[in-house]
Amino acid sequence: MGCFECCIKCLGGVPYASLVATILCFSGVALFCGCGHVALTGTLTMLENHFSQITTDHATLTIVIQTMQYVIYGIASFFFIYGIILLAEGFYTTSAVKKELQSQFKTTVCGRCITATFVFLTYILGLAFLGIFGFSAIPVFLFYNMWTTCAAMKSPMANITDPDSICVDVRQYGIIPWNATPGKACGSTLGDICSTSEFYLSFHLYIVACAGAGTTLIALIHYLMILSANWAYLRSSCNQNEYQDIKTKDDDAEEGGSKEGLNSSYS
Repeated sequence: MGCFECCIKCLGGVPYASLVATILCFSGVALFCGCGHVALTGTLTMLENHFSQITTDHATLTIVIQTMQYVIYGIASFFFIYGIILLAEGFYTTSAVKKELQSQFKTTVCGRCITATFVFLTYILGLAFLGIFGFSAIPVFLFYNMWTTCAAMKSPMANITDPDSICVDVRQYGIIPWNATPGKACGSTLGDICSTSEFYLSFHLYIVACAGAGTTLIALIHYLMILSANWAYLRSSCNQNEYQDIKTKDDDAEEGGSKEGLNSSYS
């Protein structure tokens, strides 16, 4: 076998669908975890500097943000391992299918159970990331409202006579308690906040993190379709093998009976 034939054989064993899903999963998780972590840090800094200057007022929020950052570490580690496992499972299934077509291999109950387990686990993870995707859109909405308020205040077409009457009160979102000081920003103070690097960076990072969560969700749906198709094929192949085995035994029994009858006729 030449080098070209060997390369073609190796490329034929690559599960391209699982490879694409793995790339999507790694990219989405990297965007969500990396951008989300930095955006949370920037949000806390902005709140401490402009909306809640007393540490005790946002102590609970600080704990929540730190907990979410630790969860992000766990999500990144888990999906890195899980993506590699699903890619390996894709290689296994592709190899099993090819060998079975060549009558060199038969699937086992253990292999089908592993694939079914991955289908169930991927379905649960897909539902979980659907919730994460929806949750990650909340800070995008909050920052967008704040950004549009600042843009409207700076617009020459707005014709605002009293800029100090335009305010953004983050206490109404439940982020900080109602007794936080000052809790809101108005007029030129609000414009200065929108011009800070923390606001600009956090706003765009939240958008990218939300897009990363959506990409991860698409990857999990892709994984789910692949695993379901693999399980269905392995199941139908198992049924076909069982049918072939029964048919072979029946044929052998009929052939043996015909030989016995032929021998008895000559005796």
